[in-house]
Amino acid sequence: MKVFNLYNDELEDSMKREGWNARAAKVGEHIGGELIGAGLYEAQPGNKIWPYHTHHANEEWLLVVRGQPTLRTPEGERQLHEGDVVCFPRGKAGAHQVWNRSDSPIRVLMLSTLVTPDIVEYLDTGKVSARSVAGESIMFGRPGPELDYWEGEE
Repeated sequence: MKVFNLYNDELEDSMKREGWNARAAKVGEHIGGELIGAGLYEAQPGNKIWPYHTHHANEEWLLVVRGQPTLRTPEGERQLHEGDVVCFPRGKAGAHQVWNRSDSPIRVLMLSTLVTPDIVEYLDTGKVSARSVAGESIMFGRPGPELDYWEGEE
């Protein structure tokens, strides 16, 4: 059995961009998870963890491990507290973003089903990411005009 400690095990830099600096650990991979993914994220004051997005194939849960993150959803923004758990359903109703507007570091654990393929939609920018059953990128861009089913077929 493999163990990961949410308070003491090492995190690595996952993003280094102004306003988006975060450290993370792939907890699910570390403990050998196959059906449920888990990522631990830590952000310093003033930083966001990811862009506002939703998954169309996967449900995600957020557990606040440390601090008071601000959660953005389609319902608006609210401050969370240590021990809070939130579920993000698949589709647009589950859109979310975590931001550290406090004066102290925040740490959140994200749990996710590992359903593939998946489509991730970034609602602020209109970008869409599609990944195959093997996790390979199929597309990352903005949708263009809808095509006729038979266009280009001979």
